Amino acid sequence: MIMLSIYIHIPFCKSKCPYCDFYSASPREESALEQYKEAVCARLFSYGEKYGHRAVGTVYFGGGTPSVFGAKRLCAVLGAVKASFDVQPDAEITAECNPADVDLAFFETLRAGGFNRISMGMQSANADELRVLGRRHTAQDVQRAMQAARAAGFDNVSVDLMLALPHSSCDTLARSVDFCASLGADHVSAYILKIEPGTRFASIAEMLALPDEDSAADQYLFAARRLKALGYAQYEISNFARPGRESRHNLQYWRCGEYLGVGPAAHSFVAGRRFYYPRDLAAFLWGDEPVDDGPGGAFSEYAMLALRLSEGLSRADCARRFPDGAVQFDTVRAAAARLPRNLLTVENEKIALTDEGFLVSNAILAEILP
Repeated sequence: MIMLSIYIHIPFCKSKCPYCDFYSASPREESALEQYKEAVCARLFSYGEKYGHRAVGTVYFGGGTPSVFGAKRLCAVLGAVKASFDVQPDAEITAECNPADVDLAFFETLRAGGFNRISMGMQSANADELRVLGRRHTAQDVQRAMQAARAAGFDNVSVDLMLALPHSSCDTLARSVDFCASLGADHVSAYILKIEPGTRFASIAEMLALPDEDSAADQYLFAARRLKALGYAQYEISNFARPGRESRHNLQYWRCGEYLGVGPAAHSFVAGRRFYYPRDLAAFLWGDEPVDDGPGGAFSEYAMLALRLSEGLSRADCARRFPDGAVQFDTVRAAAARLPRNLLTVENEKIALTDEGFLVSNAILAEILP
């Protein structure tokens, strides 16, 4: 059975963080949130008919800030997913949240509605860094939110962590990494801050006192090693988990599985085709159709995604997925064998990037992939 994953984009934020390039809009009156809920549910019912109520293994509510949408609305949309698709009994169902928005009642409503995983936007445990990032919460808010999620019955909680922040160092990063562990987080997503065009940070980049490239690399390697020492195994360039707590939804992306995205800026890959909704809330509410983005799933794309994972690219998997997969793997392996040993592990049946390789993955992929 080929499983489908579903992504629901909730494009509402109370305020725009200065580093964020994700599509979002300020929440308006309750009627606007209700209108969006109804529009998403209508699309889900239509897709359920179109794709024959397919089996679904993961559902992910991202944003934006899904917690701004309200727990009852999130549950209503999840109900539409379940009415439209065959959501498996063991499906992973995630909601992102801002620690400043949530309480025990919020998590209890989500848990009763079928959610079983929370992704919390922590970013840092340091007050100065949170202020620079424009975050509304404090480290204490994160701690309270984690306690509330646990009390509501969530045994799978992820936290986001940003690296190479303005004025940061490995010492400041150590406090945030150790705070993640002290929370008892099951999963940590650790990303190097990237200055995106069009954001407020882009307009003041020269004033931000960002670490240089070498210092940012040092922070990444420091975080990876410290997280591993604290019991979090690295399974992807930016993701670390306790045993069995890897994000199944994100693994669906990285293993080139099929996924359906609903909402403005949401992307999909179904039946060999990619399509997406434009970054336009009004157009989505009006009923505009998604835009075709061409075919997907070719060998080069599959290999690129696989090499984001610590497990790497497997010759056997290539052979199973593509008629000439073994030959294409051998070509990539020959190119990889010419690169420095500290960047990749190259074996007869597998190619995988090291921590140092992850840091320069784009350059490596450009060198070895067809």
